[in-house]
Amino acid sequence: MKVIIDLIEDIREEIGNQEDFVVTAMLLKEHPEDADKLSYAGEAPLNLFTVVDGKRKLIFKIDGSQNIITVGELVKHLLILPMDAMMYEVRMDVNAAYSDMEIVGFGKSMEEKKYILFIRI
Repeated sequence: MKVIIDLIEDIREEIGNQEDFVVTAMLLKEHPEDADKLSYAGEAPLNLFTVVDGKRKLIFKIDGSQNIITVGELVKHLLILPMDAMMYEVRMDVNAAYSDMEIVGFGKSMEEKKYILFIRI
């Protein structure tokens, strides 16, 4: 389980809070014969995010809109959250079939200026 403070720290350590990086979801699919093996199943830029206090979650969404989240926009909102919100779980809604998905890891592509959230489907 990844929480907001994990996300903030990873962004700072891995890309130095470079504001122009696009926040992207990378979908990893379990291998049918070995659940420990994952393979690339696609990626998409994230379009929206919201903090849901009642559920104690930060939820990213892919809605196909032209809105694209950058690290600069994301970090400025996260850093002003109260301290207790730093332990909110980070989740993702990909579509109706894949909602409330767990973030299993973080990554980056320096060449493509992408900060990546990995989810398993």
